[in-house]
Amino acid sequence: MIPIINIDPKKPQPIFEQVKEGLKNLIIRGVLKPDEKIPSVREMAQILAINPNTIQRAYRELEQEGYVYQVTGKGTFVAEAVPGVNREKIDALIDEVLKLARELIYLGVSKEEIKSYLDKL
Repeated sequence: MIPIINIDPKKPQPIFEQVKEGLKNLIIRGVLKPDEKIPSVREMAQILAINPNTIQRAYRELEQEGYVYQVTGKGTFVAEAVPGVNREKIDALIDEVLKLARELIYLGVSKEEIKSYLDKL
């Protein structure tokens, strides 16, 4: 059984994005392992009590981003992370990290302290 994904209908973020981000977070944290089958669209819709079309959209976007893959007749599975494959996404995330680091430095956090937080990863 998949761990709980929190969906808040009061959030301004669309439900499909909440599902997508919830699953992506579970994949990134290693809760869902590579090649692990995730619930079907219908099963996930029942688990979360939301429209199957919403789940389908989240799964489709996760597949486009390389987090999951589909096997016809078998289901949807967690994809293996392949370093360097999605260079545009990597570059965008690095730019975001640098932007946040600059803001932290502006707020008085030293580079050494930032590095120590990154070393904890």
